[in-house]
Amino acid sequence: MMLGELTANQIEHLLYSQLIGRLGCHAGGITYVVPITYTYDGTYIYGHTKEGMKIDMMRKNPKVCFQLDVMENMSNWRSIISWGTFEELQNPEDRIMGMKKLWDRIMPYTTGETTVKHAITDSHAKSIEAMQGVVYRIKLSEKTGRYEKK
Repeated sequence: MMLGELTANQIEHLLYSQLIGRLGCHAGGITYVVPITYTYDGTYIYGHTKEGMKIDMMRKNPKVCFQLDVMENMSNWRSIISWGTFEELQNPEDRIMGMKKLWDRIMPYTTGETTVKHAITDSHAKSIEAMQGVVYRIKLSEKTGRYEKK
C-alpha cells in the first residue's frame, strides 16, 4: 500500500476530468458544504445555481474551498482540496461565456430519455438560460492532493 501526494499535473488532470465536486463556504458562523456540477478551465471552476444559501454565503465571504475525490475502493483513491475566491458573473457576456463552458462540458453526459434537458440549443436559448439563476466562477489559488494506491 502506498500513500502519497499528487503532483501538480495529476491535480490538474483530476480537476479537468470530473463533473461533480464539493464547494465549501463559510459566513455568519456557519460552514456549508454542497455538491456542485462544475467545469474547470485551468484557472477557474465555473458553476450555475439558483439563489440560495451558498450564494448568499459566498457573497458575504468570497473565500471558498473546493474538494473532489475519485474513489475506486477504500484502498485506491485520489482526493484534491483547493482554495479560491468566488466571483459572480454579472454582465451578459460573462454569464453567457460561463454557461457555454458548463454546457460544452456537461452536454456529452446528458443523454437518454430520462435526462432533464436544458433550454440551451442555440445562441438565443443560451442567452435566455444564462439570464436565469446565478452564474459564477471560483479562481483557484492553492491546490493540494493526496492518494492511496494498493
